[in-house]
Amino acid sequence: MIETLTQFPNNVIAVACSGNVTRRDYETILIPRVTKALEDQKKVRLYYQIGVDFEGIDPGAMWEDLKIGIEHLSRWERIAVVTDVYWIKHTIKAFGFLIPGAVRVFPLAEAGQARGWIVGD
Repeated sequence: MIETLTQFPNNVIAVACSGNVTRRDYETILIPRVTKALEDQKKVRLYYQIGVDFEGIDPGAMWEDLKIGIEHLSRWERIAVVTDVYWIKHTIKAFGFLIPGAVRVFPLAEAGQARGWIVGD
């Protein structure tokens, strides 16, 4: 499941994932949020929190994640991934250099620092 987080500026897309993330989650929650933000902003930032109860991501959701990232590649200014999920942390660290914007991975215990970094100058 993906849920939208509030208390972030308009240029920040903020979501939290838990349980099993599906393609439908992307189609009904994340993609419309990204589309709206890109209509209003030249560059956007992403705060993506993955909770301890995260069970996995469906292949269809992984495809949507890849598509949305690539379609708007030059418009991602910063991405903060907040998680303790080992394979996600290491995947982001291994492939983060492919994203033109700044990418940082934070442990869940540092979610406050991640929020500060994503909204900062």
